[in-house]
Amino acid sequence: MASFLYKSKLKPLLSTKLTPPFLHLRHFSPSILNPDSTTTLSSKEKSKAALTLIKSEKNPETILEICRAASLTPDSHLDRLIFSKAISKLSESNYYEGIREFLNELQARPDLKTERFVSHCMVLYGEAGLLGDAVKVFDKMPELGIRRTAKSLNALLFACIVANDYGEMKRIFVEFPKRYGVEADLGTYNTVIKGFCDSSSSNAVYSVVAEMDRKKCKPNASTFGIWIAGFYKEEKFDEVEKVLKEMKKRYMYPGISTYNIRIHSLCKLKRVDEAKALLDVMFSHGMKPNKNTYYHLIHGFCREGKMDEAKEFYNKMNNAGFKPDSECYFTLVYFLSKHEDFETALSVCKDSMEKNWIPSYSTMKLLVNGLVSIAKVDEALELVNQMKEKFPNSADQWNEIEESLPKK
Repeated sequence: MASFLYKSKLKPLLSTKLTPPFLHLRHFSPSILNPDSTTTLSSKEKSKAALTLIKSEKNPETILEICRAASLTPDSHLDRLIFSKAISKLSESNYYEGIREFLNELQARPDLKTERFVSHCMVLYGEAGLLGDAVKVFDKMPELGIRRTAKSLNALLFACIVANDYGEMKRIFVEFPKRYGVEADLGTYNTVIKGFCDSSSSNAVYSVVAEMDRKKCKPNASTFGIWIAGFYKEEKFDEVEKVLKEMKKRYMYPGISTYNIRIHSLCKLKRVDEAKALLDVMFSHGMKPNKNTYYHLIHGFCREGKMDEAKEFYNKMNNAGFKPDSECYFTLVYFLSKHEDFETALSVCKDSMEKNWIPSYSTMKLLVNGLVSIAKVDEALELVNQMKEKFPNSADQWNEIEESLPKK
């Protein structure tokens, strides 16, 4: 199941069907992916080129041309990202007929007549807000020679979640297993539980868990983790305790993943001191934090402006042998700069850039201006030059900043 969630609202279907001239074309030259070279690209090179082009492309026809030229497949994680990016941009352009045409073409490809691709296709329809089309795909699977299983049912339910249509999710969950002869599995229940929790209906999960018990489908740590996060989101702390007791009744005891969910949830609610207290509970139970534990706490302290604590946990994270990821670096550089600790921000930024992880333009500009404010003009100029070298397309912006720097 895809790990991303798009919060696009359900969009109405177009009342007027338009068939742009380009939709009649079915074969595109791969040269659009690499117009300045005669070298044949590998599949991975095509995908990388396609993602780069789609990120900056605004013309929906060209976006589809890029996708067709890349011959994408859901077997590749990179290609799945490209599918989603393309569908998202086409949705922003209200290009729904183009989305339908493109996904119909893909479903006709012999190599994509699999449950895996059809499942991904339904999620893409959900991302576009075309949930009715996702239901039609599920309905016609036998016509494509594909058997429906819990995997495709779960994908349809997930499509409802990404489309923010929780009423349709509930209807499909109640009606479709019996109508189509598909037996719900653990993934089905966990997906529905996520839908209820995302829609601030975490109390409804009690009945879902009761049904799981009747069907002899044993909940797992993810089941309870999703449920706990839902109650934290609704700030129903007493209910969190009830879920933890329910776990104990089933001889399931919170592990590192459950504690991380609780810590992350509290940090999002700006209750980082309570999150830190949970860390002490972990230690008392003989558990050690992992990279995610540290990152949640670092981000939580940053959001609350407690930068000394954020730096402390950043150091603890490194001393424990965990390597920060790009988001951890970016978060620290931004908040350290915002709180005018520019020297520490510069140190963290250098560590990040050594790994080729570059903070956003706005964060780097904040840091550069901050360094100038504490008379570290040489360091600011060095960063500007590095930015111009790494991002030549943004050189004009950085030239303007360079010209504004104090002259020796």
